[in-house]
Amino acid sequence: MKNRKQMMMTVLASLFLLQGVLAQDHLSIDLQGAKEHALQFNRSIRSSELSVRQSQEQLKQAIAAGLPQVNATTDYNNSLGAEISIQFEENMPASQIPIDPTSSFNLQVGQLIFSANYWVGLHTAKLYRNLSEKNLERTERDIVSQVVNSYYLVLVAGESLQILESNVENLEAVYEKTKPMVEFGMTEKVELDQLSVQLNSLKNAVKSAGRQYEMAQNMLRLQLGVSSETELELTETLTQILNSNEFDSMQASAFVPDQNIDFQLMSVQEQMQEKQVDMQKANYLPTVSGYYSFTQKILKPAFDMTPNHMIGLQMNIPIFSSGERRSKVRQAKIELETVQNERALLEDQLDIQYKQLSFNLRSALDNFENQSRNIEVSREVYENLQRKFNQGLISSLELTSADNNYLKAESDYLQAALEVLQARNELKTLLGEIK
Repeated sequence: MKNRKQMMMTVLASLFLLQGVLAQDHLSIDLQGAKEHALQFNRSIRSSELSVRQSQEQLKQAIAAGLPQVNATTDYNNSLGAEISIQFEENMPASQIPIDPTSSFNLQVGQLIFSANYWVGLHTAKLYRNLSEKNLERTERDIVSQVVNSYYLVLVAGESLQILESNVENLEAVYEKTKPMVEFGMTEKVELDQLSVQLNSLKNAVKSAGRQYEMAQNMLRLQLGVSSETELELTETLTQILNSNEFDSMQASAFVPDQNIDFQLMSVQEQMQEKQVDMQKANYLPTVSGYYSFTQKILKPAFDMTPNHMIGLQMNIPIFSSGERRSKVRQAKIELETVQNERALLEDQLDIQYKQLSFNLRSALDNFENQSRNIEVSREVYENLQRKFNQGLISSLELTSADNNYLKAESDYLQAALEVLQARNELKTLLGEIK
């Protein structure tokens, strides 16, 4: 029974291992899944998370500096048979007192009672932890935004590659239909040669589009935190994304600077600079600390006056620094004013950026609607001319000219779609609605 159970555990472990290998070799994912995968496995986010953990430990270190500090020491002294010579009267011989070995144990407890620098430093450490968390949030926002853009690029590159491959097939069909017409003298050979040149150019375009598609996939793999050998399958199509109803709501969104992560970071930096001013002012105040000491002699000398218990207080009072402290306070205030000025500047820049991105999105939507109409017209023209070509009413060059126009319309449509998606992504990133 036990062996059977062990065998079952081994089989299950193998299945889990096989599942992990398959998951690493193939990744089927939609846009939301890509965002979540990047948040979990992206290495830049991992580094920011480690910075947050480090700031938490630094806060614990700052707190511990104001808590009791306990130190213990022990020692052993041996004078190797040396003696102390004491002569009480001039005419009397000196008395020789041997120096016995000594050993002692000392336990000392120290406690900071008052220090303005400690409390200011504690608040600064909390702000630094908050700053690290905000940096992590900004890193997550930037990575998610990059993943969204890369997802769009892969979809558009894939669509473009499929369109080019379809055009190659159509042009090859036209080429094959034109060859017998040349052989029977119904069409000039120069027309076939022109078709051959266009076909070769289109095949080169397919190769270039294939390389661009692979580059877009590699960029997405890097941002997702998967290996370069992982096969990506994007389950959400470009049409599904374009048919979403987020565009109208994006136009109605209002921009609030406090909701922007860059503005929040600048606000935390301003608070930290305020604490720097308080830190310099705290140098004018005294520092008070106390201690308790316990000493136990393990090997006592013949004459011992060391007490076992002792307590004490120490106060450090700054009196005169020739204006050094005052200059440091003024410098900290100047730096605070600089940060406040940069914060106001950032607020103005973000407001202008919001208006510009909103304008870009509206313009991209208008262009996308125009290109959508153009591609419908180009498709109708091409299909009409293709029917005429099949009936022998037009030449192959007229059909390929219409095919080139249709191909350009497809390319312009995809570019317009990409511009709409990228403009929406940039606006959502600014508004903090990217996740």
